[in-house]
Amino acid sequence: MTPHLAPEAAAYAAILASSFHNITGQFLPGEVDALWHLPQPLVSHGTQADPIFRYANRAALRLWEMDWHSFTRLPSRLSAQPDATIQTDRAALLQAARDNGHISNYQGIRISATGKRFWIRNTILWTVTDHLGQIHGQAALIGQVDAISP
Repeated sequence: MTPHLAPEAAAYAAILASSFHNITGQFLPGEVDALWHLPQPLVSHGTQADPIFRYANRAALRLWEMDWHSFTRLPSRLSAQPDATIQTDRAALLQAARDNGHISNYQGIRISATGKRFWIRNTILWTVTDHLGQIHGQAALIGQVDAISP
């Protein structure tokens, strides 16, 4: 079975879509295969102290040059450059999204598994909650990607 079609991934896709709509008023497809094929990269990490990615659609896996198994074991902080200032800014934005429910127009530099650096822009970062209000993590829908020349 393709990992994104596993029952837990399908259930999480529905939570991603409903929480996105509840927080932003915008729509994402709630059906797992449609979310998987969405042209915009979509990622989500869990609620651990050092959050681990728990979801990435096909566009995100291509962007980060990783497979599902590797990506869903990666601490999300490792998707950004290790520079202390960047990590501090990233942590502050994640906290702001927790406090406010979401942030629109987020941008930042990310790094792929092969070391390629790229900008993510026009990104919506939101706190993923279910219908009971339980927090499942945070997610990012990336609106634009720009390569950074070496």
